Amino acid sequence: MGRRSRKRPARLPEKLRTIRGTMSQDEIIVRMRLTGELVREEVSAFELDKREPPLPILLRYGDLAGVYVDVLIDDDLDLPDNLPASPKSPGIPHKRTGKRQPSSSK
Repeated sequence: MGRRSRKRPARLPEKLRTIRGTMSQDEIIVRMRLTGELVREEVSAFELDKREPPLPILLRYGDLAGVYVDVLIDDDLDLPDNLPASPKSPGIPHKRTGKRQPSSSK
């Protein structure tokens, strides 16, 4: 088996910057309750697409924004206009490409 790198969500850094909005990197760390576990340099690396956040951190971003993690990692979904979303948002089909239809299990 080859060691090919897995495909990364192209729009993830943009979505993380949108979630942070006008908060400082230190403030988002506090709001996600990750003080002592995450530093602003890591937040910067996530937002600049230099590093991919671990799944537990993506969960915290999703909780903070009021969206399911799918919305963060699926390039075919956009964040809702108003964050944090309430109730929790399943995302909005991406305006440029449209959302692929999930297969329904019956």
